[in-house]
Amino acid sequence: MPFITVQIAKGHSVEKKRQLVKALTETLIETLGAKPEWITIHIDEFERENWSVGGQLHIDKHSGRHKEKGI
Repeated sequence: MPFITVQIAKGHSVEKKRQLVKALTETLIETLGAKPEWITIHIDEFERENWSVGGQLHIDKHSGRHKEKGI
């Protein structure tokens, strides 16, 4: 019974999340032979202000970049 936790920044649309869980589910079915009803996927969203790369908060490092993409 696969259980996946996906950690992503907040701001992705529900449609993008639907696409993500569908793709992950299909991959697990194909790769592990799991049945869809056995697969659980948890999406854990976090604020960009709580994410740092290279000693700089993501919200500061990429200010405006994600707003333009709509995420």
